[in-house]
Amino acid sequence: MSKVTVKTIQKMKDADEKFSVLTAYDYSTAKYIDEAGVDIILIGDSLAMVALGYNTTHSIGVEEMRIFTKAVAKGVEHAMVVTDMPFMSYHANISDAILNCGEMIRCGANAVKIEGYSDYIVELIKRLTESGVPVMGHLGFTPQFLNTLGGYKIQGKTKDASDEILNQAKRLEKAGVFSIVLEMVPQDSAKYITENLSVPTISCGAGRYCSAQVLVSDDVFGKYSEFKPKFARKYGDMKSLIFSCAKKFNDDVKSGNFPSDDEVF
Repeated sequence: MSKVTVKTIQKMKDADEKFSVLTAYDYSTAKYIDEAGVDIILIGDSLAMVALGYNTTHSIGVEEMRIFTKAVAKGVEHAMVVTDMPFMSYHANISDAILNCGEMIRCGANAVKIEGYSDYIVELIKRLTESGVPVMGHLGFTPQFLNTLGGYKIQGKTKDASDEILNQAKRLEKAGVFSIVLEMVPQDSAKYITENLSVPTISCGAGRYCSAQVLVSDDVFGKYSEFKPKFARKYGDMKSLIFSCAKKFNDDVKSGNFPSDDEVF
């Protein structure tokens, strides 16, 4: 399989072909997801919660994202690798933001994802794309703005609210994003926004009419049990598998059943 690029994604959008996005935070998981044919692998700042145990995505920083980006990139051959820029890593000024984003590219990412909308964000996206850094936008519910939004609230529930998101999306599109995540947006609103954009949209709880779907891999694998979003589908039960294997190992060690004759030198 050839490497997925921004051109691949746009061609799929133009041909009305769906593409898939999953998160990954380590080498082996990224390798298996890549081999499964997933088109984009996102090192999401969701790893703050599912991999590091933080309460929100606010706690993770640039240095941690660099480590995870390097690990994931080493396991990927086919998929496009996108790194979520963490909270406050691109807000202070454009110069620092470009350096932080460029560092993720040096670590192996093919693009970065930036949440939110403002005149500053639009200018930053323009400057990043001019500098050779592809950018994925993120509108609707934006977790990094959790405190400003007042909680986990669905966005774009009215015609006016949908129009506002569409206007924001069009400005991001003009600035140069190659795709836009729509998170926790009603399906009809997401359909309306998608139909009025040239770049692909990626649904994160925004229904079936977007160009792509993204989920957190720990939700898909059934590994993270503290919280499961309404829009996530559980395809496996890794929690039970890990528990079962760990318990059997513990029992075998304590009973003397491990190691066996075949497992010693």
